[in-house]
Amino acid sequence: MSTAAPSRPSLTAEPRAITGKKVAAIRREGRLPAVDGIDSENVSVDAHEFDLLRRQVGQNALIDLSVNGSKAQPVLIHGVQVHPVHRRPIHVDLFLVRMTEELTVDVPLVATGISRAVEDENGTLLHPTENVRVKALPDHLPQSIEYAIDSLVDFDAVIKVSDLTIPGDVTLLTDPDEIIAKVQAPRIEVEPEPVVAEGEEEAEEGAEEGAAEGATASEGGPTDREETAES
Repeated sequence: MSTAAPSRPSLTAEPRAITGKKVAAIRREGRLPAVDGIDSENVSVDAHEFDLLRRQVGQNALIDLSVNGSKAQPVLIHGVQVHPVHRRPIHVDLFLVRMTEELTVDVPLVATGISRAVEDENGTLLHPTENVRVKALPDHLPQSIEYAIDSLVDFDAVIKVSDLTIPGDVTLLTDPDEIIAKVQAPRIEVEPEPVVAEGEEEAEEGAEEGAAEGATASEGGPTDREETAES
């Protein structure tokens, strides 16, 4: 009994002749300029449809792309340019994949669990490495890789790439010794010593010397009077 392959998200595109700065007119019509990975031609996709699709799938998800009604072929969202202000997509590159050829991609890491060093010691969780590079067939590419931070019980504990659980059909390319998580100890605030200006310091020294001389004079007074009385 055969099992049907899981259906992939689909996206339709239309050829476009407009390029350069004139693509602003396409965006005003609700279309998103794109370059398809099938024939490397300029196309456009529905901006709203693409935005919904991007929210639903991971960065390494395969998408069935159909251009101008042609047979759908698998592609990856290779790169998305976003507007610097409103952060909406303004251009997308779609990369055609061959299902029998391995791809090299970056996979995001997702932390799970609770660190006692964070909860009990008020430490700060750090992520020196947030992605790892892997190689796999297109339909075996992981969308993300999870790891538990429960082992971070103190500020000396670390989690390395070598601690990750990698699927058997995926090859890890990132250095296994790279640290992916650790906890930083809270900073201890030290109250600064009061800064005394040079003039104030000299005045304080002068006052101390004057007080010392006065004390010496008061100590010698009774002795002088005693000597006078004896004489």
